[in-house]
Amino acid sequence: MPGRVEESRLQPARFVVAVVSAVLLVLSAPFMGEARHWLRETFPAQFVTIVGAAVGLAALIAIAIALSRIRDRRIARYGLVVAAIVLAVTYSARSSIGNAESDVVEHVHFIEYGVVTWLFYRAWLPLGDGGVILLPLVAGLAVGTCEEWYQWFLPARVGELRDIFLNAAAIVSGLLLSVAMAPPPRFAPRISRRSLSHVFGVGALLGVLLTGFLNSVHVGYEIADSDVGTFRSIYSASELDALARDRVREWATNPPVARPPRLSREDQYMSEGLLHVQERNRRWGAGEVTEAWFENRILEKYFPPVLDTPSYISKTGLRWPSEQRADGERRSSKDSRAFISHAQGGFPIFTWPRSAFYTISGVVVCMLALAAVVTAPRRRRCPSGALARPTPRVIIDG
Repeated sequence: MPGRVEESRLQPARFVVAVVSAVLLVLSAPFMGEARHWLRETFPAQFVTIVGAAVGLAALIAIAIALSRIRDRRIARYGLVVAAIVLAVTYSARSSIGNAESDVVEHVHFIEYGVVTWLFYRAWLPLGDGGVILLPLVAGLAVGTCEEWYQWFLPARVGELRDIFLNAAAIVSGLLLSVAMAPPPRFAPRISRRSLSHVFGVGALLGVLLTGFLNSVHVGYEIADSDVGTFRSIYSASELDALARDRVREWATNPPVARPPRLSREDQYMSEGLLHVQERNRRWGAGEVTEAWFENRILEKYFPPVLDTPSYISKTGLRWPSEQRADGERRSSKDSRAFISHAQGGFPIFTWPRSAFYTISGVVVCMLALAAVVTAPRRRRCPSGALARPTPRVIIDG
């Protein structure tokens, strides 16, 4: 076969497509939530079947396209397809929470991030070295972190660290399928200066996003109170007191009686209070009176407006009737030192010192950014002083 010339230059148009697709994925979060809500309300009995069938069909189409493009290196490329399928199925099974609706919705991540990974892989494919593998991974994680961070601010959506791990599994699965579909014509395991510069630069962006995400969602405080026991919150005790006073003033004239629209800011103070209400009610229903009593004491001391204000959860408020409160106080043990609340909705809250967290994160991000600058290739200059153009690589097929 005749030789062909392939420019080692990256194609900006492919990056534009990848970045625009990533931005649309992130910004679609409230609309995807609205679509799922509509589908669940319209077809309650068929919701799992419909979403599962759509995910399965999309996966089959992607696999069929990958298989149809395999013309050489068949064993390795078929192996990559199998590995992608095994990873997706295994991680989905291991991460299942036992709720069919939630589990099938999480499977959508494999389609979304499979497409985003393919687009970034295709954009960096001309590098022809280890950067082809590393860069789509890091870029995909940056997109996934950005999406989860954005979702944390939205009502009725969840943004948490666990979902970033789910996104990572989807990204790796998508990358395996992408390499099987279009492997680099010539691959060098080493990483060039140009690729290293890209990896460090995108890594610095990922570091900034992860720092902001963790600071908003998972870095908080452990509040040890001799009256109510110990619990964790993203707010300090003084911040909870200030937020309670603020909500009393705000909700006196504008109570949250209507469910907040999806394109609005979630009230995280109210959401934390509702987690304690949920845990209190669960404990009471399970006959764990002491635990329910202390959850109620946390609510009374730190979340009183959540208990007293009519809301879309309860038009009459969520405070215990006096008879129930008296019964709980009478039947419970009064040793608050033994009580530790677990009303976090499954979200881990890390009690890292914030100054140390910011310092370490800042140092890591700065080192990555500096490494991106240091490893950036220097463009040669012609004798006339003009910048030299990169030399195209000649690749011989056959």
